[in-house]
Amino acid sequence: MKIDLRGKNILLGVTGSISAYKACEVARLFIKSGASVQVVMTPSAERFVSSLTFEALTRNQVLTENSESWATKLNHIDIGKSADLFVIAPTTANTINKLSKGIADNILLQTALAFNKPLLIAPSANTNMIENHYTVGSLKMLTVNEVTIISPQSKLLACGDEGNGGLAEPLEIFYQTAKQLLISDFWRDRKVVVTGGGTREKIDDVRYLSNFSSGKMANSLATALYLKGADVCLITTANHPNIPNEIYTIDVEDAEEMMEYTIDSIRVAKKGKMSRATMNSSQPIHLIQKRPYLFMAAAVSDFTPKYPQIGKIKKSDIGDKWSIELKQNPDILQEINKDGITTIAFKAEMDIDKGFDNAKELIERKSVDGVCYNLLKDSQSFGTDDNSIVFITHENSINLCKSDKLTLSFKILDESQKINNE
Repeated sequence: MKIDLRGKNILLGVTGSISAYKACEVARLFIKSGASVQVVMTPSAERFVSSLTFEALTRNQVLTENSESWATKLNHIDIGKSADLFVIAPTTANTINKLSKGIADNILLQTALAFNKPLLIAPSANTNMIENHYTVGSLKMLTVNEVTIISPQSKLLACGDEGNGGLAEPLEIFYQTAKQLLISDFWRDRKVVVTGGGTREKIDDVRYLSNFSSGKMANSLATALYLKGADVCLITTANHPNIPNEIYTIDVEDAEEMMEYTIDSIRVAKKGKMSRATMNSSQPIHLIQKRPYLFMAAAVSDFTPKYPQIGKIKKSDIGDKWSIELKQNPDILQEINKDGITTIAFKAEMDIDKGFDNAKELIERKSVDGVCYNLLKDSQSFGTDDNSIVFITHENSINLCKSDKLTLSFKILDESQKINNE
């Protein structure tokens, strides 16, 4: 996914963890996005990865104990002045505990103590070290002081133990850092429901009716919303391997399940947080301040088998011809209560003459606030990494042109933001 961080300056700290080599991939992701990256390393980190490696990746000199200079800006005071944020990945237990107490006994800790902008840390340590009550207390103290903690993952660690303490994946570190740079006041903490993928209508336990929708557009929308600071709930039938871990996802199969969870998620979005704990809680939910949004990008099957079978129907029992009786699925956009929520529909058409009019007609017929119209050539148009959208509202239509789906998602959010029903 292409995220534009051109003009952003990132300070990347590396400490002495076995996972220090993964910081190279973190740096590469930032560079690929167009950001400028400056690296500061502890002496212990240099035992795992050389400063020359990061200099080759970033094209900037690395700040170390030996390279610090007061004749230039390569020192622990000046290096952070031009940076938009400071992310330390990996962050050892030693560094976590020292950071929380303001200790500055190496070049990285001195840089952190002098830094007065957003600070993120990605812990990486043995399970016993990360779960030691001193480290747990330090992480709580850092959170209170508005340091963002990029949660470690549970896995088989390099030391041979299995448990919590593995460095978050480089892509997740990149996402959480990019969010700090791209967050907007309009989308921050706004509850948004996104539906995606093509529903699968069961014929028997091994066969189903579906369509060619890949769910990529919905995944990109959810990612763009997350990066803008929205509280996103993604309801999808499709795979979502490369979206931020913090996006709350609900995996569904058929139209009935899609409708059930969409209605429930909208209800929760109107009342409060959309976290898993809130969805399952009987406690009172705090009222929200911002009007929620629904992006209905799912391709919901129009029909479903009237009598789905249990088990597998044998070919010998079917014969030469097979007639399956179908019934119409409920129209989710038609059925849901859209009061108090801004709704953006998606309409794919193959009729070059009537496709636009069919899409625009959705605004009145289904009472939506906007439509993303996509003119397809054929079935090969599904599952691509790019798309072409015309954004239609009551007042006008805007051609967002063809681009990769994440870039297009940001354009859709910009237009959706203009629909102010608050």
